[in-house]
Amino acid sequence: MIIEKKVLIAAPVHPVLLDALSLLGYEWVMHEKITQESGFALISDCVGVITSTRLQLNKELIDAAPNLRWIGRMGSGMEVIDLGYAGEKGIVCFGSPEGNCNAVAEHAVGMVLDLIRRIGWSQAELQHGIWKREENRGAELEGKTIGIVGYGHTGAAFAKKLTGFDMQILAYDKYAPQRIPPHIINCRDLEPIFEEADIVSFHVPAQQDTVGYLNKGFISRMRKPFIVINTSRGNVADTISLYEGLISGKIKGACLDVFEEEPLLVIEKNNHLNELFAAMSVLPNVVMTPHIAGYTHEALYKMSKILADKIAFHLTDRII
Repeated sequence: MIIEKKVLIAAPVHPVLLDALSLLGYEWVMHEKITQESGFALISDCVGVITSTRLQLNKELIDAAPNLRWIGRMGSGMEVIDLGYAGEKGIVCFGSPEGNCNAVAEHAVGMVLDLIRRIGWSQAELQHGIWKREENRGAELEGKTIGIVGYGHTGAAFAKKLTGFDMQILAYDKYAPQRIPPHIINCRDLEPIFEEADIVSFHVPAQQDTVGYLNKGFISRMRKPFIVINTSRGNVADTISLYEGLISGKIKGACLDVFEEEPLLVIEKNNHLNELFAAMSVLPNVVMTPHIAGYTHEALYKMSKILADKIAFHLTDRII
């Protein structure tokens, strides 16, 4: 039987989104563990799809869904959708970066505090009966300079969290510098960050001009040894350059929630990137988490509700 208003759910969502779709007259099918290969058959008769990072809505997959009318993206990063081709086909695309930006911001703050105050490292030592105070003397955020690269929803949320730490906050946004408020130093280019930053945090999407953003050239231009925070996309940081920077001391520490290849434990053995990640994971100046920065219970609800409202408004000029 062909369902005229069928929606494929290819991501974890909160019931608030499912209820909204039902109220709008859609019948939805849930496939959270979908693969790209299985997606072709599952999407063929759908008018809508909800995705995250598991399903890439590229040209081939869009062509496999001749009835597709809209795509909803749980979270930020619309690079999982071929927006240009979707637009040509008249397919409307919705994102929900407002929904998990606070979660990512809180996580980034937590990671950098964990790193500079040696919280996780000293706890691990205590678990092995090791009591070290002087060796675990930490540093403070107060008085430090942080450079935020990318001032969208997450960059702005992160800056908001940092204002209470009495830091100097520099921000650079290539595409929308007007977003940066007066109390944040608006950088026209990266030079002030290269010159002054003690910490650099990336909050940019994965696109052609951000792949390998943190590379040997970027690292060499930093005047001071610095801490890297990456909660955006794994390929924003070149792994080899990052590792070499840590070993040389030019990078004082790293807080990493995303990686060039994910998930780390599943990628093939004898993989060079896997070996570098393993080596970094045991360094005392590295904090790593498995892509969970935006993955809170609250964020799941907020992203789902935002998508529900955007879809409903598009269809009915009102929210549910």
